[in-house]
Amino acid sequence: QVQLAESGGGLVQAGGSLRLSCTASGRTVSSYAMAWFRQAPGKEREFVAAISARGSSTNYADSVKGRFTISRDNAKNAVYLQMNSLKPDDTAAYYCAAKGGSIYNRRSDLYDYWGQGTQVTVSS
Repeated sequence: QVQLAESGGGLVQAGGSLRLSCTASGRTVSSYAMAWFRQAPGKEREFVAAISARGSSTNYADSVKGRFTISRDNAKNAVYLQMNSLKPDDTAAYYCAAKGGSIYNRRSDLYDYWGQGTQVTVSS
């Protein structure tokens, strides 16, 4: 069993930056693809970014490409999301997820483990 815990959310002005962290416990996630999803009030959960198990490959939603960077440190059992040039539309609860196997996917239903989420609010 894998437990995921997100941190680093908060309130930031448009144009600012935040760095989200996701720490895994229970077992190592070095063989898991990891991803970030987000969900705004009244909207469906959407894919943000994903990274392969070894960190050699990443993928981003078009809405965040060039502004967000996903990374991981398998020695620390952690995944990060650096968010720059934040916009009010980025306001959402951000969730970390782990998927068995090294290859990531944009489909949320393929992920096995989820964190509780961390709130990001971007003011205009």
